[in-house]
Amino acid sequence: MNHSVIRFILGYVIGFMGLFLMLPILVAVIYHENVWIDYAIVAVPCLLIGIVNSYFKPKQFSFYLKEGFFCTGASWVVLSIIGALPLYLSDEIPHYIDALFEAVSGFTTTGASIIDNVELLSHASLFWRSFTHLVGGMGVLVFLLTVIPLAGGDGSQFNLMKAESPGPSVGKLVPKLKNTAQMLYLIYLGLCALEFILLLIAGMTPFEAINTAIATAGTGGFGIYADSCAGFNVASQWIIAIFMFIFGVNFNFYYYVLFHHARDAFRMEEVRMYSFLTAISIGIITINTLGSSAGLFDALTKAAFQVTSVQSSTGFSTADFAQWPQASRCVLVLLMFIGACAGSTGGGIKVSRFVLMGKAVHKELISYIHPRSVRKTLMDGKPVNHETIRSNNVFFGTFMLIFFVSAFILSFENLDFSTVFTAVIATMSNIGPGLSLVGPASNFGFFSDLSKIVLIFDMLAGRLELFPILMLFHPKIWNDLFSKRRCKELKNAGKVLK
Repeated sequence: MNHSVIRFILGYVIGFMGLFLMLPILVAVIYHENVWIDYAIVAVPCLLIGIVNSYFKPKQFSFYLKEGFFCTGASWVVLSIIGALPLYLSDEIPHYIDALFEAVSGFTTTGASIIDNVELLSHASLFWRSFTHLVGGMGVLVFLLTVIPLAGGDGSQFNLMKAESPGPSVGKLVPKLKNTAQMLYLIYLGLCALEFILLLIAGMTPFEAINTAIATAGTGGFGIYADSCAGFNVASQWIIAIFMFIFGVNFNFYYYVLFHHARDAFRMEEVRMYSFLTAISIGIITINTLGSSAGLFDALTKAAFQVTSVQSSTGFSTADFAQWPQASRCVLVLLMFIGACAGSTGGGIKVSRFVLMGKAVHKELISYIHPRSVRKTLMDGKPVNHETIRSNNVFFGTFMLIFFVSAFILSFENLDFSTVFTAVIATMSNIGPGLSLVGPASNFGFFSDLSKIVLIFDMLAGRLELFPILMLFHPKIWNDLFSKRRCKELKNAGKVLK
């Protein structure tokens, strides 16, 4: 493995963490809070490491897909460990495992919390929790591709971006991959800024608006109030709901619309299915909860908010949906599995994977009816190769295997099935709240440290599409990493994966 490249990338990640931590320091200074010291204790060493690292750029920035996956998994672990330190040092979350759980939940845009009363946190920590969603939403390594010159060509950069981008496939919107990353971030931050302005107009304070906007953009769901978004006015709730839906859409859709490819945008089967699932779910829940609501509009407002929140994996809430009728809860649990679109900031298995699975099942049925027929699987009018179908099937199998193993471990807590089941799916799909004891009115603080570590793993695995995190546990990766002979062979051979 290319040690110098791995060291360089991890060094840059740590350096940028130092820069990111300057923002909560600024918030603490504005609100005259002493926690700025705790954030500075972490930020300054990170900045120094980043500065020193910048003077040791690797001569050859070419690496294999496994190195891209390893760098991604390791970077997210480093992010989480560092991100938890200020919360722990400030004594706002006195137990480090709890602080790590909160940080991982933030960076993975899960929004599951262990805090009983979030309103007791400082403004700096409230902002930091929300800001981790913005960092993790599009991905810190995708961010690196936008701001630093990485040599090695698009092949190596593609290996880095593929490991972090959600969905079954990654492609270029424009010829250069770096320009693609910049375009994605431009759309991402532009939509976030638009939501911030609309929330201000709707009556939120600047602090409420900025925290809500960046948490929505990352589809994270950390709120700054104990009741999440229930205390905001109806106009604000509708704005949040609309933007939760927007950030759950494949960002390629917005690129096509902005750059005069509207026909390609509206041909995207995944976006059409995502919109259909959202509409039909809102309709079912509105009808199902009408009897317990204060009228049709109230039922529609709460249904629209919770459906867009769960399907986009944001996790905000305006009602305790754990108390809704069984049919409504069933719809929400199904949406937890499905999730948002590939290429969005949302979590879940992804709509595109279910669409591909449906097409594969249909193709298999046709092969039984007409054994000699030859049919291609099409997506958006283009043929899908066998490798994509195979990868899709492997992902489904791996997802369910991790889900069942995690649920089995949590079952030793002697909690009810609904709590265990939805706690695992809510963390693996990066949703946040589940049902029963982990519903919107509760938190994850009652779990043991072992269960929290399992859920931390689930959040990271879900955000990184399973394999970058699983790769960290493969012994061959560590053998290659510490094998000097292997490094010498790669250096002499000069092999480059394009």
